[in-house]
Amino acid sequence: MSIFEQVESEVRSYCRAFPVVFDRSSGCFMYDENGNEYLDFFAGAGALNYGHNNPYIIGKVKEYIERGGILHALDMSTVAKRDFLTKFEEKILKPRGLDYKVMFPAPTGTNAIESAFKLARKVKGRQTIFAFQGAFHGMSLGALAATSHAYPRAASGTPLLGITFMPYPYGFNKSFDTIGYIQNVIEDDHSGSEVPAAIVVETVQAEGGIIPVEVEWLRRLRALCDKHGILLIVDDIQIGCGRTGEFFSFEKAGIVPDMVTLSKSIGGVGLPMSLLLMKPELDIWGPAEHNGTFRGNQLAFVAAEAAIDVFEKEDIPGHVKDVEKFLVGYIEENILPIDSRIEYRGRGLIYGIDFTALDPSGALAGKISRKCFEKGLIIERSGRNDTVLKILPPLVITKDEIKRGLDIIAASAKEILKDGV
Repeated sequence: MSIFEQVESEVRSYCRAFPVVFDRSSGCFMYDENGNEYLDFFAGAGALNYGHNNPYIIGKVKEYIERGGILHALDMSTVAKRDFLTKFEEKILKPRGLDYKVMFPAPTGTNAIESAFKLARKVKGRQTIFAFQGAFHGMSLGALAATSHAYPRAASGTPLLGITFMPYPYGFNKSFDTIGYIQNVIEDDHSGSEVPAAIVVETVQAEGGIIPVEVEWLRRLRALCDKHGILLIVDDIQIGCGRTGEFFSFEKAGIVPDMVTLSKSIGGVGLPMSLLLMKPELDIWGPAEHNGTFRGNQLAFVAAEAAIDVFEKEDIPGHVKDVEKFLVGYIEENILPIDSRIEYRGRGLIYGIDFTALDPSGALAGKISRKCFEKGLIIERSGRNDTVLKILPPLVITKDEIKRGLDIIAASAKEILKDGV
């Protein structure tokens, strides 16, 4: 490990939590250079919905490389891009009644957010965007302004402007009407805030602690935006591509956002790619008003097209819902009884086991996650002070595999808690 400590920047993070040198991976497992096996409940922070080195997707990528397919083309028209756009429209957008134009920003989620914010301000001629407490939208300055966590915000070294934070329906008295509050801020000419160009929302806050919103809340937010001429942006970067049991996380609510951001698993096997989907009337960009050298990731186009095949042929939505039932049953029967103060939340195959009531400092959850890693499970933490264990496996995980991971969580929690909190 010395080369990493000597040469690589101190900004590195995940390698500190999982201090081994990884060498290869397959399906739901990663292997270190000594051959030790680790079950993956992290899935590249949601970039590996179809598993590590999915053989079908990798096969398509190999075929493309072996035939000499073009690897870099900026935003020029290519066969790979055409094939992806065709399949994405025919298999994902049209069956859901969604009429979106597709933009390829630079291949990171934060750039998809930057693009959405820039376009919303251009369309509406207004500067302010509303985001929510607990939100995570990226690390570049515009997206970071909409990310609520104080720690990364403090590293910016400059004012983070143009965002007003609104209350998310979590952490307040249940009688507190967050949508009503937002409406009051918009309609009260003494609120001190202008009508925003857009409101950006995660339907499940992932980094915020695995916090899903209710369907009716989303519908009311859509109606509020319609009433006041505000664009609704849904950030599906981490929880899209089937994570919640539907391809898009907002499908269950029956709403149509004005814009949707996608990244992470849209790249199929972890290849960098991001999309901004926008209603056609919003596409008022001039040529090259937003561009980037790597906005045409040809290998990602190939992998993304193949991933849509996997999504459809393997019935990812049905599989997710089936495994979710098992997951919830296991948590309720085997983890919650460990201590009455443990809570859980989630949707699809993103769930959080919340230890806040036992230890709001996050130290306890940290000890449990480290114990899990010692036992062969990779699992991340999220939420305030990282008090929530974040279950985020590849969507292709089997019930036996998810039970194996949950057994490790239960055993680790019991072992750490045996002497009390």
